[in-house]
Amino acid sequence: MSQQFTGTVQRRGMGIGAWALVTETEVYELKNAPEALRQAHMQVKITGSINKNVMTLAMIGPVLEVESFEMIS
Repeated sequence: MSQQFTGTVQRRGMGIGAWALVTETEVYELKNAPEALRQAHMQVKITGSINKNVMTLAMIGPVLEVESFEMIS
């Protein structure tokens, strides 16, 4: 089920490194993030779903599978 998440994109160096969405309450590891989304400090609203059936090497938080996104000011 898709949800919306709002926060700041960051590159996290834990493990092998990964792109993350940092919200007020959680840090999500971004999966299938398009290249246009992989820009540090960008404020975005992402539509996607949490995948609880996957493990990653970065292990920085729940895995958020990106469906779409929009930049916000």
